Amino acid sequence: MAHPYHHSLSSVGKWGGTVDDYLRIHEWFDESKKITADFRHRALRHHAEGIFMAEALFGITITLSTGRVIPTRWVGEQHVREDLGFIPSFADWARAIQPKHWMGRASKVIQDEDEMDHKKTDASGRR
Repeated sequence: MAHPYHHSLSSVGKWGGTVDDYLRIHEWFDESKKITADFRHRALRHHAEGIFMAEALFGITITLSTGRVIPTRWVGEQHVREDLGFIPSFADWARAIQPKHWMGRASKVIQDEDEMDHKKTDASGRR
């Protein structure tokens, strides 16, 4: 689906209520479009852990304008399934990332003051 509004309309069709009952949750899933405005934004929240993150953020359940109470997880699962056809794990997304050299490069962490003093000494032993 192209927009959180359309996901919200779909939620209304499934569980009732109004678009506004669901819009904030669907907007949250797609906020990562601010970072990259193509399908790659989905790697940040469109997975099982993202659904549980939404539940932690919005609560275990939401109360619709009709008074009906539904699990927040249902809304997240609906969003991810509509966009991807299934609910991947984050590991599924991570396996799809093509590793680049810079992703694994790290600087050595200085362990103690003795090592720092050694680094301040040049090849001739002078500081």
